[in-house]
Amino acid sequence: MRYYAILSGAADPIAVDVERSERNWSVTIAGRTHEVDAATLPNGALSLFIGDASYTVEFDGEGHAISALVKNQEIRLELVDARSWRESQNRQPALSGRQVVSAPMGGKVVRVLVEVGSTVVVGQGLMVIEAMKMENELKSPKTGKVVELNAREGSAVENNALLVVIE
Repeated sequence: MRYYAILSGAADPIAVDVERSERNWSVTIAGRTHEVDAATLPNGALSLFIGDASYTVEFDGEGHAISALVKNQEIRLELVDARSWRESQNRQPALSGRQVVSAPMGGKVVRVLVEVGSTVVVGQGLMVIEAMKMENELKSPKTGKVVELNAREGSAVENNALLVVIE
């Protein structure tokens, strides 16, 4: 199931895909998949094993607004399911038709966060380009499907090069 996490102070949501496997959970965040062994503790907190690391996460909040305490650090976020997210996005005018994402400047592709056929939401990261020692994340201008991808990690791109097409 897909969720969207909006961290306090961040403008863009993070897509989080959660699937139950035989014994654990498979959680994909920004294209990286983690196998998570989760158990509910008597006080309602979660005990998580992610790889070799162990975490205890305590929650507080109502509705979509949540505060999570992890290793004495409080993380405030809003967590919504895909249906609620889609409904909230439908209230805003959406771009229609084919949308092209071009390189804002010449540089090097550091990370590609999607692949052809990926479904993306408005504001989701598509790729990261490094230019003048700064990393710039290019984001999706609309919700849709990636139909063309013209850059690979490590490749150089010129200013205004066509990188991603979304329909």
